[in-house]
Amino acid sequence: MEQVLIKAAQLILSLSLLVILHEFGHFAFARLFKTRVEKFYLFFDPWFSLFKVKKGDTEYGVGWLPLGGYVKISGMIDESMDKEAMSQEPQPWEFRSKKAYQRLLIMIGGVLMNFILAFVIYIAILYAYGTEYLPTASAKYGIMVNEAAEEIGLHNGDKILAVDGQYIENFQKILPTIVLDKAQSITVDRNGEKVDVAITDDHLVPLIKGQVTISPRYLFDCSVAKIVKDSPAAEAGLQKGDEFVGVDGQNFRFYDEFINYLRDHKEQTVVLNLLRNQQATDVTATVDADGKLGFQAEFDQETMAYLETKTIKYTFAESIPAGITRGINTVKDYLKQFKLIFSPKTKAYESLGGFISIGNIFPGAWDWYAFWNMTAFLSIILGVMNLLPIPALDGGHVIFLLFEMITGRKPGEKFLEYAQITGMIILLGLVLFANANDIIKLFN
Repeated sequence: MEQVLIKAAQLILSLSLLVILHEFGHFAFARLFKTRVEKFYLFFDPWFSLFKVKKGDTEYGVGWLPLGGYVKISGMIDESMDKEAMSQEPQPWEFRSKKAYQRLLIMIGGVLMNFILAFVIYIAILYAYGTEYLPTASAKYGIMVNEAAEEIGLHNGDKILAVDGQYIENFQKILPTIVLDKAQSITVDRNGEKVDVAITDDHLVPLIKGQVTISPRYLFDCSVAKIVKDSPAAEAGLQKGDEFVGVDGQNFRFYDEFINYLRDHKEQTVVLNLLRNQQATDVTATVDADGKLGFQAEFDQETMAYLETKTIKYTFAESIPAGITRGINTVKDYLKQFKLIFSPKTKAYESLGGFISIGNIFPGAWDWYAFWNMTAFLSIILGVMNLLPIPALDGGHVIFLLFEMITGRKPGEKFLEYAQITGMIILLGLVLFANANDIIKLFN
């Protein structure tokens, strides 16, 4: 429960910062061009608000419905659908009275703020923390894979040499590269022999859904870190801190050998050879139908010293171009992810998630490094999503403005009104679909 609350707190704080700064982007350009802003709200306020105060022409407040936020700009068809105001003659302080380029800047101000914020955060992270990663070459015992990865053709102990002929320096980027670049092959060293593993469209579905796991191969030096409630491990009396020695009198060199042994003994009784408080102990357990016992392993950090990570430190001057590059690459990667959603072969739309999925990307313990990384990533997501050419989003308004600037003809207000309603219905449908996916995943 504590972890859930910490994740929720990080999510609310992150989204609140992003929404306020996004709306401030619109607000700042509106004020720059002397356009009246009637409301500036964090969260939506149908029927009532939690807090509000008026300063000058603008009412600042906090709504009760945490689905974003908004600024209400005079003379603009937006989510407020204020038809009465739009039926009157345009006033000099209204959005509709401003020049097309000014309206364009007002509309893209929020997106600009999102991208600038992400770049600034990445610059600050690199300057304060640097960047740490596991070089692919450090996985000297090769990789450890699950059943879904084995179906693709990967084996435990394979050493990854290249993806589509390109060496991947950062081990953590191997899977994202395979998915986002729709890789055709993975070249591995298998017992001294170079082998090409073909990646087909059928393989992309489990890859996108996160069903395929590839990690460095761990030595069999681990203990019990956590026990799943009502699991075979719990019923057998396994305890946190128990160190594994073997199973049924057999020892293993690698952790995947232990996992495979359990998988080969589904619904069978095994004897776990343990060290409990430095005393040899045997515990009898029944492996479940999935070949699991229901525990989380913790690996001895000293014996894992062979997985040498690499740390790069940046001066302030170096962090600026590095942070901008990281931001640009993140935008590119997210656009690739977005492209996958519209591919019927990949069924990536099934992986769309709502607030539960977003909340789960934050760690269960408060970590400022992770928080700012996730906030920068969410800022990019918010920026890209708002650029979609859907009425009711900034991108929809931008399309209409570009049409006006190119043709010299302004879309009719009735058309804009209907477009706004259509866009809101589309957005509501997407929100419901994404959050329904989350609920289905929970039940599954």
